[in-house]
Amino acid sequence: MKETTTILPFRQAEKTEYPLTEIAREGARRMLAEALKAEADAFVAGFSDERLADGRQRIVRHGFGPERQFQTGIGAVPVQRPKVRDRDAEVTDASKIRFTSGILPKLARRSASLDALLPVLYLRGISTGDFQEALGALLGPDAPNLSPSVIARLTAGWQAQYDTWQQRDLSARRYVYIWADGVYLQARMEDNAECMLVIIGATPEGKKELLGFQVGIRESAQSWRELLLDIKSRGLSAAPEIAVGTSRGLLRNHLPVSGRSHGLLENSG
Repeated sequence: MKETTTILPFRQAEKTEYPLTEIAREGARRMLAEALKAEADAFVAGFSDERLADGRQRIVRHGFGPERQFQTGIGAVPVQRPKVRDRDAEVTDASKIRFTSGILPKLARRSASLDALLPVLYLRGISTGDFQEALGALLGPDAPNLSPSVIARLTAGWQAQYDTWQQRDLSARRYVYIWADGVYLQARMEDNAECMLVIIGATPEGKKELLGFQVGIRESAQSWRELLLDIKSRGLSAAPEIAVGTSRGLLRNHLPVSGRSHGLLENSG
């Protein structure tokens, strides 16, 4: 009697890849490759009327760039960006027609959804040195483009963006409603009971916008005063119809309030 023996390989502890993940990743790679190719073809087709002196088409496909890893929510996906060539040798480099992918920008290394996830994880308390380990199970053990040095550069970029946002001019802004409240966060909080002081305004069109925020000490009057005076110093002069705040009198004393909103300031704290 002939017996059939089935041998099942043991999965190594450090290996986190699964068939379903591999199928999804391969599907993503193929779809991305097809989308990039179609984008480049459409670009070339848009210049089909551009011809050289000898009648040849001026703008043509020119192979692919080197393969690189693009980090997505299902792990690293290998991609090659299509290249387009301007064959007109009589024009200067500055006048050359160049192809720039809207799907995969030249310097992009991660998907937009992943870029949005990283600051959330950072605010939740994950240190720069722990990102690769924390995301290894989802993105693969190597997690390219998420090394501690990359995360450090990202945090520096976030700080620069925040500084620019904090100094923006508000003189042309108009808000019908303003809300001011303190939000206590569970991440990166010390023993001194810090909280995030937040001011939100609603435009006449009904759109809510974040006017300003800063870390304060237990929503103290001094912390609120500093934030309100900073907003006022950046040019916010148009009075809101209603202002609702956590400390009675602070909004009235430090931000303009229209006559129609007199008496509508409320103490929500």
